[in-house]
Amino acid sequence: MSKLWSGRFAASGAALLDEFNASLPFDKKLYEEDIKGSIAHATMLAKQGILTQDEADQIARGLLQIKKEIEEGIFVFDIAHEDIHMSVETRLIDLIGEAGKRLHTARSRNDQVAVDFRQYVQKQTLIIVHVLEEVIDVLMNIAKEHTQTLLHGMTHLQHAQPINLAFHLLAYVSMFKRDIERLESSYQRNNVLPLGCAALAGTPHNIDREYVAQLLGFDSVSVNCLDTVSDRDFALEILFNISTIMMHVSRFAEELILWSSYEFKFVTLSDEYSTGSSIMPQKKNPDVPELLRGKTGRVNGNLISLLTVLKGLPLAYNKDMQEDKEGVFDSVETVYMSLNILKEAVRTMTINVDRMKQACEVGHLSATDLADYLVQKCDIPFREAHFITGRAVAHAESLGIDLSVMSVAELQKVDPRIGNDVCEYLSLVNSMNARTSQGGTAVSSTCKQIEIFETWMKARR
Repeated sequence: MSKLWSGRFAASGAALLDEFNASLPFDKKLYEEDIKGSIAHATMLAKQGILTQDEADQIARGLLQIKKEIEEGIFVFDIAHEDIHMSVETRLIDLIGEAGKRLHTARSRNDQVAVDFRQYVQKQTLIIVHVLEEVIDVLMNIAKEHTQTLLHGMTHLQHAQPINLAFHLLAYVSMFKRDIERLESSYQRNNVLPLGCAALAGTPHNIDREYVAQLLGFDSVSVNCLDTVSDRDFALEILFNISTIMMHVSRFAEELILWSSYEFKFVTLSDEYSTGSSIMPQKKNPDVPELLRGKTGRVNGNLISLLTVLKGLPLAYNKDMQEDKEGVFDSVETVYMSLNILKEAVRTMTINVDRMKQACEVGHLSATDLADYLVQKCDIPFREAHFITGRAVAHAESLGIDLSVMSVAELQKVDPRIGNDVCEYLSLVNSMNARTSQGGTAVSSTCKQIEIFETWMKARR
């Protein structure tokens, strides 16, 4: 089969080269963006008098027919056409003849693939934002029901201080909010039209790039064509943003794995989002969060892969850049599926409030409160108060009890300066609610955080 670029060549390429060179097996995913971009390009060419209006109309009708054929599954993809661009153009020429041969005026596949790929990334960026909003909604609904549910906050995976479950979940809301902000920042920064740069140096044709930008929904046109056709920063950004999202998802998944174990039993994952063992009948495995944790490595790999491809490329376009799409396609599909299944797994899980409270009753979570009491009520320097509290913890362990339920008499054996009112300061609920500083875990502070996030979400709708 003669290729559209074959004029310079005396012999046809080998079939093995066709297979090695082709990107069609994966970039056919860009058919919608390719057709949209081509219609906008033809419309502009007609406006500028480079094509007749009739030619532009024929091109548009032909391209829409191709779109219909692809969506109906009757379009024949031939690897000999290399990529989606040549596939569409070849079929267009078959359909409308000479007018189809004029479509590629004032453009190259270099700026064509750039606009197709950028359109895809921009569209997917907004879709991911929407799914993140849905995840936040689920977390917020649970948080509002559990502002007073005690949970042990941990550092180094050791019991640290009492918090409430809502406060813990809002930490993930904070993460996903930042993810949304990064995605939207990337969208704004990358909403720039590449089309019109041709191969690398622009075109002598009297084109109107601003008009094409308007037709395709871009905010502006690129400034330097040499940079534009080699730029894949937008692809790196969505890969980085997805990797960051999945890192947050993985951290949450790790906690769900721990929390659903027999050692914790803080949550029970629904049967819908759990699996069993092939040999142990009693098992209920947290496969969903485990897979989420595993898929994070997958998207991280896609980011590193593209960074590695791009790091040594001279300006401008190089065939290496054909490797830019598969990783992005894979990461987009992975994060979309991951966020949706995380949302459902969390929405359907059961929260075991009593187990969370029981976990707070070991580990001396109110130790910091005793130190603060000694500073505030006994005028003892904090470093000394820290030492006294350490002795009190050691004494509690010798008695086999938690510091939060230790009697005044036993505490005064550690230091007689401790007052009779100390017990109220050491209760777990008091300890949690004492942290009223902005961003703290007190119920009042947690409710304020919920209000802030709800206001932010409402402003987006």
